[in-house]
Amino acid sequence: MPEIEEVAVLGTGVIGSSWTALFLSAGLRVHVHDPALGSEQRLKDYVETVWPTLEALDMTGHGNPDALHVHASACLAVENAQFIQECVPERIELKFTLFQDIEAHLRQDAVVASSASGLMLSEMQRGWQNPSRFLLGHPFNPPHLIPLVELLTNSKTAEGVLEIAEQFYKRVGKITIRINREVPAHVANRLQAALWREAISLVEKGVASVEDVDKAVWAGPGLRWAAMGPHMLFHLGAGPGGLREFCRRYSGSFKRWWDDLGEVELTEDLAKMLLDGVTEEGRGETTQALSKRRDAMIVGYLQSRELCDPID
Repeated sequence: MPEIEEVAVLGTGVIGSSWTALFLSAGLRVHVHDPALGSEQRLKDYVETVWPTLEALDMTGHGNPDALHVHASACLAVENAQFIQECVPERIELKFTLFQDIEAHLRQDAVVASSASGLMLSEMQRGWQNPSRFLLGHPFNPPHLIPLVELLTNSKTAEGVLEIAEQFYKRVGKITIRINREVPAHVANRLQAALWREAISLVEKGVASVEDVDKAVWAGPGLRWAAMGPHMLFHLGAGPGGLREFCRRYSGSFKRWWDDLGEVELTEDLAKMLLDGVTEEGRGETTQALSKRRDAMIVGYLQSRELCDPID
């Protein structure tokens, strides 16, 4: 397959708009379709808003925000695209309708990646007559800032499709992982869900406030997690003996902790308790202002991370 220059984004909500900005920053010609009223202007406004952030990360050297082509139909958007990022709402019937609409209009060598977080690859494959060039390419929000993309294929996927996707995402600055077995929520969201379940449980039990639980993450292990993952961090946590020694020393403690972790259900009352907590934590700032502050901190981290070469 020749180097990818033409891409399509189907659906320009929060995720699709972010993908669009990233692809434009990488110098690609981006074809988009979203049937929602006003979607074209919202997309252009979004790209204009995040472009300075991409510039700050030195990601726009070959980029051109004018290389955006908005189409009246998904079929027109995909007909010349070598790579398609599907971002329509996560309702299986909408996915199926889209796949049926575009399948006959795809290039023979086109690869289609779904951004789906809640749906399974095997579920979505049923919407295709031939799912061999379709895979999961799940980002972490927002895709123009967070490098992670989770990739999943299976026996119905054609040989080489996974490698094409890996090379393409690497070219636009992403870091990919391979999911070897299908599970609900993939990998990163399962880790996130496990942490949030215990964070909620601590609040519900009155162990700590919403703000202090959040503070315990960002001012504590969250700093380490931004540098390395849990296995490597624990490997470093017991000196020269590494992870083997860590497990020997602390297996009893972890068993006690795991046995005591909470089980929670997000009832309306509990959701209100959490909302009240984050409202107090936000000190009156709007969600837009908080998001801007969050993104600025992420940009600062990514800029500093460039000084350190990751382990290959």
